Amino acid sequence: MNVIRAPQKYLFYSGVFLLCMCGLMLQILETRLLSVIAWYYLAFFAISMAMFGMTMGALLIYFNTPRFRSDRLLEHLSWIASAFALAVVVSTLSTVSTVLGSSLASGLMVLLWFKLILIILPPYVLAGMAISLALTQSPWPVGLVYGVDLIGAAAGCLLVLALMSWLDGISALFAVGAIAAAAASCFRAAWRRSRGEAVRDSWVNRWFVLRHPALLAALLAALAGLNGWAEPHGIGPTIVKDHLEFGMPAAQEWNSFSRVRAEPAGVTRPEISGPSPKTPPIETSQMRMGIDGAAATTMYRFDGNFSPFWFLKYDVTNLAYTIRHHGRSAVIGVGGGRDMLSAHYFGFTDVTGVELNPIFVKWLTGKFRNYNQLADVSGTHLFVDEARSWFTRTKERFDLIEMSLIDTWAATGAGAFSLSENGLYTVEGWQHFLDALAPNGVLTVSRWYNPKNIAETGRLLSLAAATLRSRNVAHPREQIYLASSPILATIIVSNAPFSANDLARLHVATSELGFTELASPDRDPASPVLARVLNATTAAAFDDLVSEYHIDLTAPTDDRPFFFNQLVLTDLMSVRSAGAATEGMIRGNLEAAKTVSVIVVLSLALVLTTIVGPSLPTVRQAPASLALLGTLWFGLIGLGFMFVEIGVIQRVSLFLGHPVYGLAIGLFSMILSTGIGSLLSERIRLGTAPRIVGWAGLLCFFVVFSAPGFPCWSARSKAEPLRFAQSFL
Repeated sequence: MNVIRAPQKYLFYSGVFLLCMCGLMLQILETRLLSVIAWYYLAFFAISMAMFGMTMGALLIYFNTPRFRSDRLLEHLSWIASAFALAVVVSTLSTVSTVLGSSLASGLMVLLWFKLILIILPPYVLAGMAISLALTQSPWPVGLVYGVDLIGAAAGCLLVLALMSWLDGISALFAVGAIAAAAASCFRAAWRRSRGEAVRDSWVNRWFVLRHPALLAALLAALAGLNGWAEPHGIGPTIVKDHLEFGMPAAQEWNSFSRVRAEPAGVTRPEISGPSPKTPPIETSQMRMGIDGAAATTMYRFDGNFSPFWFLKYDVTNLAYTIRHHGRSAVIGVGGGRDMLSAHYFGFTDVTGVELNPIFVKWLTGKFRNYNQLADVSGTHLFVDEARSWFTRTKERFDLIEMSLIDTWAATGAGAFSLSENGLYTVEGWQHFLDALAPNGVLTVSRWYNPKNIAETGRLLSLAAATLRSRNVAHPREQIYLASSPILATIIVSNAPFSANDLARLHVATSELGFTELASPDRDPASPVLARVLNATTAAAFDDLVSEYHIDLTAPTDDRPFFFNQLVLTDLMSVRSAGAATEGMIRGNLEAAKTVSVIVVLSLALVLTTIVGPSLPTVRQAPASLALLGTLWFGLIGLGFMFVEIGVIQRVSLFLGHPVYGLAIGLFSMILSTGIGSLLSERIRLGTAPRIVGWAGLLCFFVVFSAPGFPCWSARSKAEPLRFAQSFL
């Protein structure tokens, strides 16, 4: 660049800001897309591929420095940003048509995941090239350029949440391509100002799409808008959770953490979560609503008349209404409205529903209001909020709180991996629910049950007992009742010991409906393992249970919020039993472990062949001590940053109520603060050993202090910031 002018500098900074914004938006959006077509634990797979791809891009610049001269910086940034925009579109179209199956043969699964890696990598390689050039060859201070880089990335963390609320996942990715093309326009405008007529002689002008990045931005923005307008008839995933998705839905919407697809209504046997063996044959009009292709909820046709819904009494999830059917009721997870309909049917005149996903409330109060008139029933209250946060803040008290099968396939399919945390199934979470009950109120929770494998039911019982003990209940058994249908178990936890009348009613209802009684205050538990779970109070007792039954039955806490992971990887028998299972949570845990292992091995192989191997000749040219200590220094910084990032994301997920909030807000705060640090580095120099050691010590103190400090702060704040976050989203 011959002459540095102020407009040129600001155009350069604008381009860097927009391009880095796109890099983070792309990571989070790919997380959302992979959650639909595959599984949620691939969130950090997208992030790891981003880190890997950008490192490859930086190395490409380093090993080809003569081809990327500093006097042609803006020219190179212009075409690289345009290529990034195109690569995002091509990568998106390839991803939505890719089959990803954990149940496939090992060799084929490896090939498919390798294919996905090759599909996802190109945009990040180009982003790495652009960022490397901007940091190493621009005439402006590195600290300022890096600060703009990080602040742009932080802005992308927040903008992407709004973008996913406005557009479907595919259209949002096209919009990222449009923003990247706008970044290319900034670089090209700065290039024209620096070189004038010489721009015409560049090879870039041989390609129309590179010569007119502003036009490319407009075309991609139009593509995003048109595809979003055409939803669900536009471009979308073709293979979802190993199944071909076909047919037009009655409705389909995306938001920042889900894709909900309503299938056309039909008259069939009603969907009942835990039907009694004595359920009479009946048909009703209903609509299935799939969440990210696997989880689902049902919406019945309801015209205001409750009498046709007598079949609800045959569902084990409604067993608690035998003893509580007057006063105020609350439902965690409204979905299609079935549980709220049950509360009204059994006698409650004041029913509150707390639903995290605004799409369901929007459909109940708008699009499908004529099909299901639940919102018009007097005494119905709907809140879009995270249940744990809502019950923490509310001053209202309820006679019954129901939570039946409330989770996502993030946990069921993935186990204790990224985004499988669930704050609804921890001791601290249940404490908030019990606090919101009336003195004689009950909490009823339903989970899947298998008479031959009571792993999930055992952990549910363990959680209930641990929660009561944390509330200084000396004999938790007196306040717990557990019954099951052939496929579902329902636990009823009372705020006070059950009365004799309550137990008599539960015994009669359980017997008449053909359910199985698993645990009751006045009877021995149905199995030895349930008895031992009820009596286990120490870590040693639970260790004995693990060694004998080869599953994790400890009660989840906020420090370990993985209710849905019971696989013990250090126990060979646990792994073998999971492999022998054909379905269920433990099988999902094993499939998740296998998939992540394949991804790690492939990633390691790619790092060795494309990064470590090519870098060795250069490393040998440096003094051995410098190469060793320098690698160790930056390696430890990177590991420390990632460990803190993962911990922060998990904690913020529990605080704000959903993993995607933790991913976006956690990344935003960390990247923004890192960017501010980079900007300050131009003024605060750490050029001496004492300053470096002192700063590192201060950082260590802060990290160690934040470990116990963050849970205390979040508990006291009672998740009030969620109101702002949800109003923004």
